[in-house]
Amino acid sequence: MSVNKRILAVVAAIVLLGWPWLTEDKFLHHIGVLICLTSIAACSLHLIIRTGHVSLCHTAFMAFGAYGSVIVVMQLGMPWPVGLIAGTALAAAVAAVIGPIVLRLTGKYFVLITFLMGEVVRMAIIENSWLTGGSNGIFNVPPPYPFLLSNRAYYYFALGFAVFGVGLCARLLTSEFGRAMDAIREGERLAECSGVPVIRFKVMVFVIACALAGMTGSLQAHYIKFVGPEAYSGFQSLNLVVMNVIGGMTSLIGALLGTVFMVTLPELLRGYVNLQQIMFGAILFATMAFLPGGLVELGRRLRKLLWGRREDAAAAEAGARAGTRASPQAS
Repeated sequence: MSVNKRILAVVAAIVLLGWPWLTEDKFLHHIGVLICLTSIAACSLHLIIRTGHVSLCHTAFMAFGAYGSVIVVMQLGMPWPVGLIAGTALAAAVAAVIGPIVLRLTGKYFVLITFLMGEVVRMAIIENSWLTGGSNGIFNVPPPYPFLLSNRAYYYFALGFAVFGVGLCARLLTSEFGRAMDAIREGERLAECSGVPVIRFKVMVFVIACALAGMTGSLQAHYIKFVGPEAYSGFQSLNLVVMNVIGGMTSLIGALLGTVFMVTLPELLRGYVNLQQIMFGAILFATMAFLPGGLVELGRRLRKLLWGRREDAAAAEAGARAGTRASPQAS
């Protein structure tokens, strides 16, 4: 890691750890918690996107993690860590079962089947009210630990899991595993001819991503203290896709930028629901039309523009110096 990257990492750590103590506003702490939790879900979906698939059932796996954890804790009386493990394992197990089947589909067929799967899971939650509470959901979900009743305390708790989840995604993408994922996205046949076990890699990525989604579901349910089917609809999965599109689908940083944007804006415009939909539509249209690479591409353009001006200024200054030196010789 270069010196500049190390300095940037230290500054980011100081900001992430220090900003909650600069304000007593619980609402801002709440937004911080939502950003941390949603970043895990968005980055885990980014893993699937990097293999060339767009899943519209990602929040269904969050539902497995949420309901699995809540049922284990509230109905079986087990401690929260057991609930977290149970919810995460349930999401991973379902992904391992359906992954080898659905990941053989590509393009619009994969999108449609995952949307259908998400709706099936939502309807199953509604119909089995004896276990899940049906449309009413489950209220009074306890926090993981009593000291996490404070939004500020839960922010640090969620930040730790976000560092783990996002860090795991980043490590996978920068390893040989990640290069194999990119090869699969660019051309499955070519990757397979190069010795990459395409289906096995896809299933492994799918299981890891869905396990992280299940972990997010557990953390979110015990933070909000409520779990209901509408929180895991296809529309919510589409939001996760939009986060990656707006931020940039080719970079994990893009998923993080999209998360911050898509979580913060609705919370700040909570009193203007209709305006939210109009703004989201306009922003998504503008991004796809003028910034196909998302906010990451905008940053690259600005950096290129600034560096280009610096280079031009340096070249002009060098030319001026050369002209100054040549003048006495000519005289």
